[in-house]
Amino acid sequence: MASGFTVATNEHLIRDEVWSKQLKQLLLDDLFATKFVRILSDFPDGTVFTIPSLGEAETADFAEGQAVLYNKMDTGEFQFSFDQYKYSANSISEKFKRDSYYSSDVLAAFSPRQHRSIMEGVETRIFDRANAGQTASNLNVINEANHRFVGSGTSETIALKDFAQAHYALSKANVPMTNLVAVVDPTVAYTLQTQTNIVNLLTPTPMWDQVVRDNLVTGMKFRFNIYGFDVYVSNYLPRGIVETINAKSVTVGVANLFFSAAPGDTLPIIGGFRQMPTVYSEFNKDLQQTEYLTMTEYGFKLYRPENMVVILTDTDQVV
Repeated sequence: MASGFTVATNEHLIRDEVWSKQLKQLLLDDLFATKFVRILSDFPDGTVFTIPSLGEAETADFAEGQAVLYNKMDTGEFQFSFDQYKYSANSISEKFKRDSYYSSDVLAAFSPRQHRSIMEGVETRIFDRANAGQTASNLNVINEANHRFVGSGTSETIALKDFAQAHYALSKANVPMTNLVAVVDPTVAYTLQTQTNIVNLLTPTPMWDQVVRDNLVTGMKFRFNIYGFDVYVSNYLPRGIVETINAKSVTVGVANLFFSAAPGDTLPIIGGFRQMPTVYSEFNKDLQQTEYLTMTEYGFKLYRPENMVVILTDTDQVV
């Protein structure tokens, strides 16, 4: 019988489980919604921000010998509030720091992970307010063009025609036809990638070969422009929508957003931070733990409904 070191006779010297020196990190997608928002910063105090608006001038017929009638322009106001007061907090005990091999990695992850959590909430809120700014189950007609409708593809999916209709609606609303953006759900990206007729939009022909080889999407943005729209893909669009518009229904719908991102007063969404994400940390001697807290306060709202087209599509058609 063998008397040397063997697996069978030296179980005390062999570890049943080996722990890596690295912590597994979550895969995180890109966040980009804030670049489509007109961010305001002049907030001296209060929680409600009001922006006055000025209407159009009128034209009238002049008759000789008749006095000119001087009219005033219509006025109004737009308000949004800082209605989101959010925080993310974590703590680590002194005993855990002494006992855990990974305590320094955990501690180092607190601030960036908290900031990420806060900004995911901001991303979701921006897209939610864009959708909520419209009337549900309604075409939201502006200048005789529909700004909310269900995708015209099979089983309420997207179709290339819908891009053209969104372009038409924005054009009829006098929106600058520059920096056009479509933010769509991954299911919409899938539908586009599997539509064979999209090859007709891609020139020169060798570029289609690159799509087949490299895929249509790189990161969060399409490599191609569809009917003037740069298409971004997001997991943070409003989902679970149940609506019927013009006799077409979605039961597991998602709101895909189409608008012009021309900088300045044209941007469709407005908002700001009453308090930018701020990190606080301290040692709690009574609980013997180090505490990290990230706090923020913000608000967003659809500012220009004429510069927002929402196309609803069902999300259960990926097969």
